[in-house]
Amino acid sequence: MSILLRNIIRFVLLLLIQVFVLNEILLHQLVSPYLYMLFILALPFNLPRPVLMLMGLLMGLSLDMFMNTPGMHAAACVFIAYLRPFIINILSPQGGFETTQKTPSMTSMGVSQFLIYAAILVFLHHALFFTLEVFGMGNPLYLGMKIIFSTLASLFLIVLYELLFFSKK
Repeated sequence: MSILLRNIIRFVLLLLIQVFVLNEILLHQLVSPYLYMLFILALPFNLPRPVLMLMGLLMGLSLDMFMNTPGMHAAACVFIAYLRPFIINILSPQGGFETTQKTPSMTSMGVSQFLIYAAILVFLHHALFFTLEVFGMGNPLYLGMKIIFSTLASLFLIVLYELLFFSKK
């Protein structure tokens, strides 16, 4: 399957799962699982930063339309799309990642490096998104707990997605 077609299917699938399944899950108003940012995390390694940011904007605006959150998802997605190449460069070995798939995954990066990569970007996404959602630091303990618990729930879903849908070659 071509990379373009795979990413279009991933975009639609993750958007639908987020809107119709995961948005209905809210545990004690502290855990809001988000899986849609996996679209940005799983884009090819060699994509230029402006294209990454445009893809992040499209995913964020699509989710903002469904969830009636004016620009909050778009801002968080563009933010992690901008930071993604920096994180990959920091985590990559000397010669870069030896991959045949050309996309970040547990198979191409290794489990520990992929988990670090995903954890950093998911945490930054949630930190920006929930800060914008709360629009202030009135209760920093609540905000911190929401960011941490939602990050853990999202990472669990990302690992589950990787284990279920990513084939080992």
